[in-house]
Amino acid sequence: MRADGPVTTARSHDRDGTAGRLVVGIVDTDSFAKWGAHLLAAAPADWSLELLVVHTPRTASPAQLRSAFRGLDDRLAHLTTEPPAPLDVDAVVERLRQDPPDAVLVSVIGPVAELLIEEVHRRVPRRPVLVTGLPGISFPAKWKGVFSRARADLFVLHSHREVRDYEALATENGVEPFFALATLPFAAAPARTAPNGTVRRSPARTPDSVVFAAQPSVPPTRDERARVVHWLAETARQHPEWRVVVKTRAVAGEQQTHREAFPYADLVPADAPPNLVVATGPMATHLDRAVALVTISSTAVLEAVARGIPALTLTDFGISRPLINEVFVDSGLEGDAIDLVGGVFGTVRPDWRRDNYFHQESDDDWAIRTDRLMALRDVGALVDRPAARRSRGGVFRRAWERKNALGPADQSVLGLVALVAGVPVRTAKRLVRQVVRLVRPPAPAVVRAPRTQRQQAHAPDAAEGATATTAVAATTR
Repeated sequence: MRADGPVTTARSHDRDGTAGRLVVGIVDTDSFAKWGAHLLAAAPADWSLELLVVHTPRTASPAQLRSAFRGLDDRLAHLTTEPPAPLDVDAVVERLRQDPPDAVLVSVIGPVAELLIEEVHRRVPRRPVLVTGLPGISFPAKWKGVFSRARADLFVLHSHREVRDYEALATENGVEPFFALATLPFAAAPARTAPNGTVRRSPARTPDSVVFAAQPSVPPTRDERARVVHWLAETARQHPEWRVVVKTRAVAGEQQTHREAFPYADLVPADAPPNLVVATGPMATHLDRAVALVTISSTAVLEAVARGIPALTLTDFGISRPLINEVFVDSGLEGDAIDLVGGVFGTVRPDWRRDNYFHQESDDDWAIRTDRLMALRDVGALVDRPAARRSRGGVFRRAWERKNALGPADQSVLGLVALVAGVPVRTAKRLVRQVVRLVRPPAPAVVRAPRTQRQQAHAPDAAEGATATTAVAATTR
């Protein structure tokens, strides 16, 4: 793409400007950057690829981007050392306008996705195909995700179960389904596989780590997160042969897709054993040393399963929608703190795999459907999808949505005017919703009782791991 000034994009180095399709990815936060880049890297070999980073209040830092871009294919491998500099929304759209690609992967948080999709529709002649999606586990379906991205041509999901759930949700809300299936990049079989199917570990180290995949907002409270740290510290004490790694996604000052009110690093007690460590960096690097992966509901558990690494999804706080762990019911991976401290981890059940992220590669249709949409664009037959948003307001409404999406990154005068006028209206609407919730309380999120490895029918020897300390057992309920 043509541009003045320093290079801020990351186009495939072998692109000759004429052959093949050009597909551009647009990313912002740490998780969307990782997902978007890795999904592009799984695209057909004859697609040329480019990646842009859009500047928003939550844009990943250069260090986070380098971590997110580890393990890409040859077309994008240079991103690990040369992540593109962030561009503002207008610069991104101008790039697309000046040199339209065949398709754009919009891999950004919801408000920014809605803004970018709308701007491409309005400002890019002969617009590219718009593909979008959500990183990681997206079950149960969330209307907010569909609402923000309804004008995209294709919405990528990662399991048959997710596709069914999102199709039902979209239909229920009057949106024509537009969902495609892709293997979650992190759930694909790792490249380091021997001919017999076993995973080739890094030759430098023997696996020695229990890795806890932290999430910024799950569980949400300080007390719950402190309890998790306590369990991990106790695991380190009981198993001095292991490094127990609290793998975080950001250091102080870095942004994440979801805000983190209580960072785990701040909750580690002064008397923690020396083999309890807090670390960042690529998850793949930590899994190279992992004997097991532990989490509440992080997508990292799927990375571990893909490598054949035992795992545990902690259910001590219950099973509910806010914890994003309903999908793991009957997976074989559920467990609790007693299992963790006892060193008892699960393996995924075969009957759970195919419907949940480990379907056959031949089931994936996102690239085929994107190709078909690009062919429609070639002949001027690409049909614009309607927005799910029904509110009106014209230029002023667009200014409000832009300011809402970009925050301080939007310096426009109209955005400031929209903010001054819009905040009281938004506050009033929130108050009305709170009153409605008091009068008509919403149905509670689905909550199930904790489940353990000791209840798993396929783990008859799990009882040996149930001899954890009384102190740990007391903190699990």
